Amino acid sequence: MPVINRIADFAEEMKTWRRHLHMNPELDLECHQTAAFVVEQLRAFGVDEIHEKIGVSGVVGLIRGKGEGFVVGLRADMDALPMEEKTGLDHASTVPGRMHACGHDGHTTMLMGAAKYLAETRNFNGTVALIFQPAEEGSGGARYMIEDGLMRDYGISQVYALHSLPGIPVGAFQTTSGPIMAAADDWQIDIQGRGGHAAHPDQCVDPIIIATGIAQAFQSIVARNLDPIKTGVLSVTQLHAGSAHNVIAGTATLGGTVRTFEPEVKAMIRARMETVIEQVSAAYGGTATLTYNDGYPPTYNHVAETAFAGDIAEAISSIDRDGQPSMGAEDFSYMLEKVPGSFLYVGNGDTPELHHPEYDFDDEAAPFGASFFVKVAETALA
Repeated sequence: MPVINRIADFAEEMKTWRRHLHMNPELDLECHQTAAFVVEQLRAFGVDEIHEKIGVSGVVGLIRGKGEGFVVGLRADMDALPMEEKTGLDHASTVPGRMHACGHDGHTTMLMGAAKYLAETRNFNGTVALIFQPAEEGSGGARYMIEDGLMRDYGISQVYALHSLPGIPVGAFQTTSGPIMAAADDWQIDIQGRGGHAAHPDQCVDPIIIATGIAQAFQSIVARNLDPIKTGVLSVTQLHAGSAHNVIAGTATLGGTVRTFEPEVKAMIRARMETVIEQVSAAYGGTATLTYNDGYPPTYNHVAETAFAGDIAEAISSIDRDGQPSMGAEDFSYMLEKVPGSFLYVGNGDTPELHHPEYDFDDEAAPFGASFFVKVAETALA
């Protein structure tokens, strides 16, 4: 069961869709033109029901099969990234400061390709729910769609998603059971010192000294407090302070991220952060306040559904079922908290990495992904 012949037949049409999307990227929840393009195509395919503005700009299309059955959800994200494209391609972004650097144009295209085929053939029972989601890169569009009734209103029982992955062959698949992507939290520390003339540091409480002391002490939290068999990341990614060479600032700000798979690891890191912040700032005569923001939960692949999806992928191409979990994050995690399902990667070949200004989705991968979505639906709803 390699790439479906009919899907291979309209691969050039899929390329046209994908490149149109690539040239017209939209950010976060504001994927209105992208959604309009998706809706236009779904109507042309003969999709039975199309629901718009789910989670601000999300789209849900329903295709009914030949008999009674449950509902399988297939999800693609639509949003781009706020960065400048440097591919130099003819189909490069036409919008300054925005580009599809994570393959969401390809994900949307693969699901549209599956929709075209499924609406033509309807070789399944039950219903396929096509989920086109905004805001994976920032606001958590999956959560917004769920809050707008995605799972409840459409009765979705299982859900599956694909994501482009550079570094493995085009059209090959990769996944793993259990946690495949991490929880992603962010934090900010506001440090209060006492500013003054840089020539008289003895009259000041230097917040930069406090900030660097906290940042250095943070490096010991994972290295010296976490069981070496477990995994966690604590990264300091920002330090802001001062405005002149001859002034000791009164305040400073640190910022960063925490990535974990297990709740107890997250709790330990946060607790140790709070202890370090309090004691280091006090040691230098200042104060500091932590603001900790819980982000996406871990993306957890359900065992049975991942084995099922892996069998489908293996029949189409090849699959690594023991892929290395990533400390990156993915808001598909919210959907997998609600219903069983699985998240898989589809290979993009030897290309620049995701979020790189020279990344581009390989159009040769789209027929593999569309065939995967189709066979998941047809097999689950047989």
